[in-house]
Amino acid sequence: MKKLLLIPALSILTLAFAYCQAQTQAIKLTADDSFIRKEYSISTTYLSLTNFGEEKTNTHHYEIHIGHNLTPRDIIGIKIATWKLFAPMGIPMQEQLEFDENNFYPGRLRETGIGVTYQRMLWKGLFASVEVLPQLKNYLDDDNNRLRNGFKLYTSYHIGYHLPLFKGRMFVEPQVHCQYWPIDTNTPQAFKLEDDKWNNYFLFEPDLYLGVIFQY
Repeated sequence: MKKLLLIPALSILTLAFAYCQAQTQAIKLTADDSFIRKEYSISTTYLSLTNFGEEKTNTHHYEIHIGHNLTPRDIIGIKIATWKLFAPMGIPMQEQLEFDENNFYPGRLRETGIGVTYQRMLWKGLFASVEVLPQLKNYLDDDNNRLRNGFKLYTSYHIGYHLPLFKGRMFVEPQVHCQYWPIDTNTPQAFKLEDDKWNNYFLFEPDLYLGVIFQY
């Protein structure tokens, strides 16, 4: 269990350290005329725009990020997300695309949470980021009746490229990320039987964030 908690603990420590470092850098930069402009951003994954099709496989994925640049290279943010899973998240991409109903849950799993994010610009538009999202889980049966609640700690680790649009007022960020959820509690036995067939991580998922920037 201690090993399982290591990665999210390190993620939180990384966020805290990055925040302190960015605050120190921000104090230095604000004394420089070259850093007068500050920015907020609102963004979402393209998955928030794909909630259509057959209800059985519709994940009802909605996600929003609110970011604030502490320095030109450091962005902290809040992540709000909810989705409704019909199968375990750890199923490899190839098998997910096959939509084999033998891998489906005996119902649905709604996960909702509010977490924190940190993004570091590495070189030009290249960035790395980490997202930590505590989630409340709601298990539903096939008739949409609630079975029980649980808790999951979901983390993700991203590498991508920031592409500004319309003179920097909007942006897109193609990226790839890995997911890891070391804490996953109070799962009904029928759902756990499906989860246990797969890992508690998912590697190299492509994604695309779309965003708007506000300056002051």
